[in-house]
Amino acid sequence: MASVTLKGNPVQLEGKLLEVGAKAPDFHGTAKDLSTKSLKDYNGKVKILVSVPSLDTSVCAMETKKFHERATKLDGIVTVVVSGDLPFAMNRFCTMEGLDSPNLITLSQFRDFSFSKAYGTHIADGGLQGLSARAVFVLDKNDTVQYVELVPEIASEPNYEAAIGAAKKLV
Repeated sequence: MASVTLKGNPVQLEGKLLEVGAKAPDFHGTAKDLSTKSLKDYNGKVKILVSVPSLDTSVCAMETKKFHERATKLDGIVTVVVSGDLPFAMNRFCTMEGLDSPNLITLSQFRDFSFSKAYGTHIADGGLQGLSARAVFVLDKNDTVQYVELVPEIASEPNYEAAIGAAKKLV
């Protein structure tokens, strides 16, 4: 069981964090239109999977916007942001921020925690219990994990350049 911090306080995570070289497990998330999506919906593409607690926080909002600015311009790469937000809130956020690229997908895990539990980012205790810690996974076209970053402090941003650089090498 891994742990991270939130403003310096330890937070325990449930499950085992995926490692580079592992086959990424399938998961289910709810899209803005309330349809259910899974990893299989993005077969044949390089995937940047971004795990955030909620788009309704400044760091998560900034992170989503930065991935939209940087990664969605790259052909053959889809960025999937998974959060605990309701699909309606995710849709409102994307609309208000002008995040309309078909290469940036937002998925909610309000119905199904299969992503955060299978990927080792599910927060097991504290005020954010049930949400997902901040992490980035880059998967190749065959869903093999090629890059992992579990951000040690939930209130900090990930290393965008490293994640996007890892994805670019796979296209």
